[in-house]
Amino acid sequence: MSRRLQAALAAVSVLALTGTAACFARQPEGAAVENGATQKDARARAAAIVAKMTLDEKIALVHGLFPPFAKGKTANELIPSAGHIDGVPRLGVPLLRESDASLGVANQVEQRKGDVATALPSSLATAASFDPEIAHAGGVMIGAEARAKRFNVLLAGGVNLTRDPWNGRNFEYLGEDPLLAGTLAGAHIAGVQSNRIVSTVKHFALNAQETGRMVADARIDEASLRESDLLAFQIAIERGKPGSVMCSYNKVNGDWACENDFLLNHVLKRDWGYRGWVMSDWGGVHSTAKAANAGLDQESGQELDSEIFFDKLKADVEAGKVPIARLDDMVVRYLTGLIETGLFDAPVPDTVQTIPYAQHAEVAQRAAEAGIVLLKNDGGVLPLAATAKRIVVIGGNADVGVLSGGGSSQVRSVGGAPIEIPLTTGAAMSFARVTYHASAPLKALRAAMPQAEISFVDGKDVAAAAAAARAADIAIVFATQWTTEAQDVPDLSLPDGQDALIAAVAAAQPKTVAVLETGGPVLMPWIKAVPAVVQAWYPGQRGGEAIANILTGRVNPSGRLPITFLAAAAQAPRPAPVGLDTMTSLEAQAAADPANASKFKLTSFPIDYVEGADVGYRWYEKQGRQPLFAFGHGLSYTSFTYRRPVVTGGKALSISFEVVNSGSRAGADVPQMYVARDGSKAPMRLAAFTRVTLKPGEVRRVTLTAEPRILADYDVKLPGWRVAGGTYRVALGRDATDRSIVSTATVAATTMKP
Repeated sequence: MSRRLQAALAAVSVLALTGTAACFARQPEGAAVENGATQKDARARAAAIVAKMTLDEKIALVHGLFPPFAKGKTANELIPSAGHIDGVPRLGVPLLRESDASLGVANQVEQRKGDVATALPSSLATAASFDPEIAHAGGVMIGAEARAKRFNVLLAGGVNLTRDPWNGRNFEYLGEDPLLAGTLAGAHIAGVQSNRIVSTVKHFALNAQETGRMVADARIDEASLRESDLLAFQIAIERGKPGSVMCSYNKVNGDWACENDFLLNHVLKRDWGYRGWVMSDWGGVHSTAKAANAGLDQESGQELDSEIFFDKLKADVEAGKVPIARLDDMVVRYLTGLIETGLFDAPVPDTVQTIPYAQHAEVAQRAAEAGIVLLKNDGGVLPLAATAKRIVVIGGNADVGVLSGGGSSQVRSVGGAPIEIPLTTGAAMSFARVTYHASAPLKALRAAMPQAEISFVDGKDVAAAAAAARAADIAIVFATQWTTEAQDVPDLSLPDGQDALIAAVAAAQPKTVAVLETGGPVLMPWIKAVPAVVQAWYPGQRGGEAIANILTGRVNPSGRLPITFLAAAAQAPRPAPVGLDTMTSLEAQAAADPANASKFKLTSFPIDYVEGADVGYRWYEKQGRQPLFAFGHGLSYTSFTYRRPVVTGGKALSISFEVVNSGSRAGADVPQMYVARDGSKAPMRLAAFTRVTLKPGEVRRVTLTAEPRILADYDVKLPGWRVAGGTYRVALGRDATDRSIVSTATVAATTMKP
């Protein structure tokens, strides 16, 4: 970890404690906070509090208000935000204020005038760091800002696996591998909750596309689900211990996720022993008694549901449709989540606190720099030579800022007014905006290379851009793809003719660099003509500076792809969003016949996840499809060598080896361990990884130990995880396709609980 990042985190830690010391003085006897929980068992303490409540007080706590639509429903201040739950003052139960916060404390359409926050890069960028410390630091920072702004529940922790490259919300998640996604989500959640506030983990489960997300029925067999999406959630919950789990909009195998007995009662609460509460996604509730009995503990953002279903809960309890013991459990779980995270005994301050935004910006920049991926660098075009005199920057609004993703995660960032473009057509959400953080790569490059003449061409005139490239020593083309919650991208091509722009520039200038600011994978028909390609994702509020540091070599690129970049859309399990054509047709019919619009509403459609547990890179290996850039791929300005590998089996499977920085620059490497049972047809899976920073010539011995559930198959008859004894192949690689170092070892048979 860099000294700058350490200093920034120190400032964050100080802020996290600001205003809480006096709160601890008011704690009940025997309830001192220790490691995020209390010395007394949290559930027992919660049950004792619930035992003193009236029925109406219990019912009130399982309702979550949506502040924009909840005026007059509470005597307390309603801060414009995502959610609000009144407390029970006579019993010390605190009031909760909830904010969207995947990438920073959100304020999508400036509901809170003038309120800004630090904007992290996209979650895919964090995942590309392969570094739990980066994820944790981001969580600590966001949690500190939330507490300072008087929020104590963050709707964070997105861990849905990327099953489809065109998902509009991929940028909010952590890629296609359950071990990587679960590990980094857990670290981020733990960081948020270090501030004695609650983080959710979401969206439980299989919310893998945005098209028809309110009506889609995700279909998959239990073993495959346990080995993929649910495993990511399980790891995140084990490592992060989130106070709440948010269920998703979609159906899973026929039942809505927020009234899915299998997911909520059997998997989450019984098999995993989860103690916190399940909140609905906003608008995700469809029933009262069924939802409550199936495991939903709180109707959140209730005004966005088709009706407020939990308004009927008291009557259902009194009629015996929902047992009083179940209602008590709902409230006990709610309070347990508050107590275990420390929130219950550490109320947020009464007024907004001062936030050290400059230090927090360092956290955001370090995350961006760690996650930017150097995909290609033929001929050593990068880093930019100090002798370059004429550089032209083309396209991507690089003179304005860096792109961010749309939807509920949108942050109004610090550092200058964001540039917003309201959508007039095709917007799936009323608050969707194409937004650029005011961190212009052009300005940052000029500051980093004062000796060079750096010009800018907007790229709208392809011929003019090619002419400018021809006259320069090097051309840097910025290309963008905006994605957003609530709609998927129609295809994987760069929009607005940017592929043609890049091709024309590359034809005119052999030293062309393409910098991609995208929500996920895109096709690159021009790849053979472009010697250097940089994947910058949505790089956050310091993205311009981060990109400039990578391009100039001030920072050695070390990001690795957390998601496969396809060579063609047809390689994916589904080449386009399921249901998109049908929904588009129905919308057109409704527009043509508004009086009968209700007749053209799609109520449900299936998505059959034919790949099962073989998500992402495992699908491509199983199908024999060579991607453009593999999961785990990423280049550096230095080189690394692995030597003297030793594989050990038995009860655990591990590989020990030396990592050598054999180049001339300091840098970070990400060794990856992939495993498969010898003789099985199953593709190899990522079983362990680490990030190692080395000086030139430095050698470090590293040991990677496989996550046991990656070695195992889920046996629904056991039920639980079963590791078959026998020989296992171990690949020590730089990406999911690297088989240059393969060893074998014998592993003992074993079983594990679900």
